[in-house]
Amino acid sequence: MKGIVYTEFLEMVESNFSLDLVEQIIDCSDLPSGAIYTTVGTYDYHELLQLVAQMSEATNIAVPDLVRAFGQHLFARFVILFPDFFAEVSSAFEFLQNVDKYIHVEVRKLYPDAELPHFETRLLSRDTLEMIYRSERPFADLAEGLIRGCVAHFGGAMTVDRATVDPTGKKGVRFLLSCPAGVPQCSTYSRR
Repeated sequence: MKGIVYTEFLEMVESNFSLDLVEQIIDCSDLPSGAIYTTVGTYDYHELLQLVAQMSEATNIAVPDLVRAFGQHLFARFVILFPDFFAEVSSAFEFLQNVDKYIHVEVRKLYPDAELPHFETRLLSRDTLEMIYRSERPFADLAEGLIRGCVAHFGGAMTVDRATVDPTGKKGVRFLLSCPAGVPQCSTYSRR
């Protein structure tokens, strides 16, 4: 997993909680990297799982809730850090339909060794988008947070429902995004 995920997670903890909590969760984790992360480095995803588990224990916030909140934070940071990904995109549906076809292609140019999940998207109607998340790593909650961050960024009034495709939750999770008929944020127009 790319270091930017770790640096942004620790930044979120510090800005929403405290530097003391950052130090505490690092001290309580067994991290081969020693928690010395660079944004372009690659680290074992188990380190992030440890950090989140320690944060959950320290804050009494459930792990899935923390990971989803982090996903929303991370999406907001991506908007700032990678503005070209958002140029000329007018809706959440448009952006999400291009995650694998454009965004991940561009991410691989920046980070050739990035291990990215896969998203299959399909418009079920003008107002409903299905996304199937597939990954060997257990980060469906992070994907949900990123999706919810996207919806918030584009000002959508849509709902996000989630169902497991694979009982382990690792290899397939279905997200169904729906919005009220006629809401402009759900435009199906795609520029890519």
